[in-house]
Amino acid sequence: MENVNRKRLFIASSLALLVTAISFAIRAKIQDDFSTDYGLTLEEIGWAFAPAFWGFAVAMFVGGFIIDIVKTKTIIWLAFGMHLVGIVMLLFAKDVYSLFIANVFIGFGNGSVEAACNPLVATLFPDKKTKMLNRFHVWFPGGIVIGAILAWLVMDTMDLSWQFYVSLLFIPLFIYGYLFLGQKIPETERVTSGVSYKEMMRNVGAPYTITATVILMILVATVPSINISFDSALPFIIVGVIVVLIIIESKAINKIGLLFPLIFFCMLLSASTELGTNQWIDALLAEKGINSMIVLVWVAGIMAVGRFFAGGLIHRLNPIGVLLGSSVISAIGLYLLSIASGPVMTLVAAAVFAVGVCYFWPTMIGVTSEYVPKSGALGMSILGGAGFVATSMVLPIMGKSIDIDGGQITYRNMMVLPIILIVAFIGLYIMIKNKKAEA
Repeated sequence: MENVNRKRLFIASSLALLVTAISFAIRAKIQDDFSTDYGLTLEEIGWAFAPAFWGFAVAMFVGGFIIDIVKTKTIIWLAFGMHLVGIVMLLFAKDVYSLFIANVFIGFGNGSVEAACNPLVATLFPDKKTKMLNRFHVWFPGGIVIGAILAWLVMDTMDLSWQFYVSLLFIPLFIYGYLFLGQKIPETERVTSGVSYKEMMRNVGAPYTITATVILMILVATVPSINISFDSALPFIIVGVIVVLIIIESKAINKIGLLFPLIFFCMLLSASTELGTNQWIDALLAEKGINSMIVLVWVAGIMAVGRFFAGGLIHRLNPIGVLLGSSVISAIGLYLLSIASGPVMTLVAAAVFAVGVCYFWPTMIGVTSEYVPKSGALGMSILGGAGFVATSMVLPIMGKSIDIDGGQITYRNMMVLPIILIVAFIGLYIMIKNKKAEA
């Protein structure tokens, strides 16, 4: 790539993701401050934190649809602006509504980073996409480790305010802005390979049904008055209708298989397993006798190391094998967390869980890029957005469960997600194997 500084762009992308990751550590740390200082319940905090996830999803979806029209550079600078506004607003948040609005901007900024940088990394390293996407996503758990250490140092040791802690986000923000400044950003892989916009949409399988589904999920997560109880048949009827519409749009209209829709479904569950659990780490571990930030650093540190060395493992097992193993291990980890007592057993259980969820996110993105390459930036953006909007739905549900039943029962309830994933990934393996045989 002529006149493209791949190393500088990769470092800049990683620092942009670092801002995203530290914002997750911040939310995990300051939830108690908003509960104590401003009288918010955990369910209210879960609702106010939700825009960080569905805002992420909206930005990724929109970015995926328009990135090749407005160019990657525009999405990158949009991310910078949204991050800047969101951080400033978070510093002045004092109630559930101002906290909600701040997280809207932060969510839009985070989603724009993923919408721009996932396809950028895949374009910069076309011969080792899954490996470099895992390297790029090292900075998500790595950023959580940095954020948790800063929380311990600034708030627990130095006894400074949470506002001072939040203001540290300005440092990586301005550094990544400087590194992107004046750089040539290449076209996405889809454009350079000559795949048309129409063909990209077709390879998503059911782009309109999937988009409508995510919009419905955002409404459920955002509007408290929309109360879908799983004690009734309504949610299952809705899911059934969505499945039928996806099959019709994919098979009858676009005349293509259901590979991407199945990957989309897996992303909903894998992201919720990872992000939902980590975001509520403080409340979930309240009775374990150990500082939650220590566990967060422990989990995120294991994930960062695992993602850095992911290339060899993926080469030996293939991406689907890695995802299947991750589902089994994460289910075991959640069970161990539900029965662990005391600091040592909690750290052991958390380590098992960390190994389980370690490869979910980047490998799902890599699977899309490798097995459905013509879905382009849109496919990767839809996946990332779907993962975060699913988490935005799970957060208030988990918050309510913790309020009523406590952390141990909540861990056990979350086990159902990786158990479903075990079956789904077996189906995905069979589907990809059949596709290769047909080819």
